[in-house]
Amino acid sequence: MTDLAQCIPVLASLNMAETLDFYRDRLGFGGEAYGDNYAIVKRDAMELHFWLSTDRSHPEHTSCYIRGGQVPALHAEFSAAGVPGLSPFELRPWNMHEFHLIDPHGNLLRFGCAEV
Repeated sequence: MTDLAQCIPVLASLNMAETLDFYRDRLGFGGEAYGDNYAIVKRDAMELHFWLSTDRSHPEHTSCYIRGGQVPALHAEFSAAGVPGLSPFELRPWNMHEFHLIDPHGNLLRFGCAEV
């Protein structure tokens, strides 16, 4: 089968314009809004969807894990770009090299890879 099923996170946004600006300008994703209530951003094999919420607790209790060999280069790029709230890239006790950041509305993005 060539059209395998995918998992795509659908995260909350408190303001679609701010979300698109952050993911495009700070993290290098391309994307667009679909009406006032939905947006999709993509970068390489990464795809994130956003729905508009008026409740701050939604994004503040949501996360997404992004895994793969591209992760070390992403951390270097985000570090060079001065992405706010970027954690160090470290080996975790579960043997994954990881870093994380929190987007402007509170969504936690965790990035990891098995080898550096």
